[in-house]
Amino acid sequence: GGDHTITYPILQALAAKHGPVGLVHVDAHTDTGDTALGERIYHGSPFRRCVEEGLLDCGRVVQIGIRGSSYDPDPNKYCREQGFRVVLAEECWMKSLAPLMREVRAQMGDKPMYISFDIDGLDPAYAPGTGTPEIAGLTPAQALEIIRGCRGLNIVGCDLVEVAPMYDASGNTALLGANLLFEMLCVLPGVKTL
Repeated sequence: GGDHTITYPILQALAAKHGPVGLVHVDAHTDTGDTALGERIYHGSPFRRCVEEGLLDCGRVVQIGIRGSSYDPDPNKYCREQGFRVVLAEECWMKSLAPLMREVRAQMGDKPMYISFDIDGLDPAYAPGTGTPEIAGLTPAQALEIIRGCRGLNIVGCDLVEVAPMYDASGNTALLGANLLFEMLCVLPGVKTL
């Protein structure tokens, strides 16, 4: 669905109920920018706003698939300074992410956490229907490993954002997005699957 700005008010509501939450964030971008065109709230800033408001348990934030162009020689410095674990896309190339997800599970523990999945975390060969595609991203199989790797965690919510079907005449992005949402629903606590 919508752009990544929607995650900000969701996390405000969840933090009001649960306190600061952990985050598994799949994306090509960290979305920790400060301003764009003079605006502090836009699709590239939600997680900076969340940090500023104390909505995230920063030691339990993992960003996976980060890559792409930048205006800064050290584009992930802010994230690291907050205590986020930043997993660059190149660290994921051509391998299973099951070992990474075992580490993530240990990091999340049993405290409340949230999954935020930007479709541009996937390579545009699989998901071209998005506004800010970046080459050399994750595969659909890796996306499933990430989501399924969260099963059993104290997931209090999830989202999938930045799907723009008009940029994909094949319909593959929407199909992939719908399936990833289904997978996220299946790993929510208390959901019984066969």
